[in-house]
Amino acid sequence: MKNLSSQPCLIARSLALVGDAWSMLIMRDAHAGLTRFDDFRKSLGIAPTMLTGRLSALTEEGLLEKRRYSDRPPRDEYVLTEAGQDFLPVLFAIGAWGRKHRGGGEVTRFFDAETGTEIDPVTIDRATGAPVGTRPIRIAAPE
Repeated sequence: MKNLSSQPCLIARSLALVGDAWSMLIMRDAHAGLTRFDDFRKSLGIAPTMLTGRLSALTEEGLLEKRRYSDRPPRDEYVLTEAGQDFLPVLFAIGAWGRKHRGGGEVTRFFDAETGTEIDPVTIDRATGAPVGTRPIRIAAPE
């Protein structure tokens, strides 16, 4: 995946960082309010070494910020940065795709905490106002 980080395609560059399931699920849990290593580990059932690596990568790339919350013993928490907060629509877009193409049975639902309404994301192109995926696209290589 590291080879993707220097690609001109921003999708490839982004996937180099968060293209694995563990990183995506860590970001989901961070948005749900988890900040501590043990909480992530319990929620995900992930091996500690794997979690350490993913948290380090997400911190190095600026999606999470490591903050000390205890000196004795030394303990850190992981807090969303602006880039991390901006990742939430990506997670919801993936979830919307999953609801349409991988749904069935019992599924987790997400609600707006203020209104209580279920979140139903739509990705809109700012220039045309059209939902992304309803119009043809063209990919242009860098000049």
